[in-house]
Amino acid sequence: MLAAVDHVQLAAPAGSEDALRAYYVDVLGMTEIPKPPVLAARGGCWFGAGAVQLHLGVEVDFRPAKKAHPGLRVTGIEAYAARLKSLGASVTWDEDLPGCRRFYSEDPVGNRLEFLEPVVRRSGPGG
Repeated sequence: MLAAVDHVQLAAPAGSEDALRAYYVDVLGMTEIPKPPVLAARGGCWFGAGAVQLHLGVEVDFRPAKKAHPGLRVTGIEAYAARLKSLGASVTWDEDLPGCRRFYSEDPVGNRLEFLEPVVRRSGPGG
C-alpha cells in the first residue's frame, strides 16, 4: 500500500548545481540535503523543506519539464510569490483551479514548478 510521496526528481544539465542551489535554497528557502557519496558522484543535488523533498539529477540529454511539474503547497501564497519576484524568479498566476490560489515559476534550468494554497471559505452568520 502506498503511504506517501517520498520525493520528486527533476532533471538538470551537468554543471548547473550552483545555480540550482542559489534558487532552491536562497529563493525558495529550502535546505540542501547531503547526497550519499556514491550518488553525489553522479552530480545533481537534493533539497528539502519540512516533509517535501526535491531531487535534481543530472541528465545527459537534458530538456526542462515544461508541462510535468511538482505541485508544492505553501502557506501565505501572496507573500511567498512576492518573495520569489523580489529575488528575480518568475511568477505567473493561474486562476483555473477552483478552491486554490496558485502560481507557476521556473527554476534556473527551466523546470516548471507549481505553488498552491487552498482557499479557506468562511461561512457567514448562521452557516
